[in-house]
Amino acid sequence: MNPALEGSVIRVVVDHAVQERLDSWLASRLADQSRTQVARLIQEGRVLVNGKPPRKRDQPAAGDVIEIDIPPPAPSTLEPEAIPLNIVFEDAQLLVIDKPAGLVVHPSPGHASGTLVNALLHHVGDLSGIGGVRRPGLVHRLDRNTSGLMIVAKSDVAHRRLSAALKRREIRRTYTAVTWGHLRQDEQAIDAPIGRSPSDRRRMAVVAGGRPAITHVRRLERWVAADLLDVRLETGRTHQIRVHLASIGHPVVGDLEYGAAADRGMSGSVRGWARELARRTPRQFLHATGLAFVHPTEHRMLEFASPLPPDLEAAAAWARASSGAA
Repeated sequence: MNPALEGSVIRVVVDHAVQERLDSWLASRLADQSRTQVARLIQEGRVLVNGKPPRKRDQPAAGDVIEIDIPPPAPSTLEPEAIPLNIVFEDAQLLVIDKPAGLVVHPSPGHASGTLVNALLHHVGDLSGIGGVRRPGLVHRLDRNTSGLMIVAKSDVAHRRLSAALKRREIRRTYTAVTWGHLRQDEQAIDAPIGRSPSDRRRMAVVAGGRPAITHVRRLERWVAADLLDVRLETGRTHQIRVHLASIGHPVVGDLEYGAAADRGMSGSVRGWARELARRTPRQFLHATGLAFVHPTEHRMLEFASPLPPDLEAAAAWARASSGAA
């Protein structure tokens, strides 16, 4: 494939037959376009194959010439808000933010304001527009009740290059989590596709035909009825860590959406310990602890670490001491 950027039109010459849908294949090769966005471009007639409008399910053939007309980002109508930010790093191209739990990343139904994006617009004044009207600058996201490190692009160049690095799995993202029960092994990889739950479209689930998803977990400490884990994302699907851990029977402590009851299958003192840990954990025990990536324009490695915030550290200290792991 040889893409050539001509204004807002990307021209692609397919160099071999592809056993994949057009929308999926293009999304995997365009750094700043998701499959949903590509499908919308096809639907709007902005994609041509050999000069003709294709279908989303068509498979590219060797020699096909594909033209993608990507419109400029719509101007943001979001209002800047003076919300305090914990900025770990900032230069002309990007920021690294340590997001607190409870802060919604971008506007959505029910959260029209008071988000991280509103705060960023106040601090930066202008952000990369590639993420769209409601998600300017966002290279990746964290759930509302997940705390920790996030990358934000300030320029379009940085956004494109960081998004491409993310797709190539070149950005290392690590998390600290606590899960119910005990893993069978100290280390394991969870390789299971994730998509919308067929029973509840608001939730994600491990489903046949979902998008590939790989999560690496390593046990750091074994407590009475829970494990402290180091988690590394190889892919970045919505709710990936929470869905994957729940799928193997070890949901994240405090996860009200995917987690089981703390005392399920437990009895006696173990059940009491689990209930006390649940009481001491104010939200899902998931924190984005580490980031490592190559700077998009200076080409130097950047590495950042974030300790557990006080709410999770207090719960961990009690669990560690009561488990004899201090």
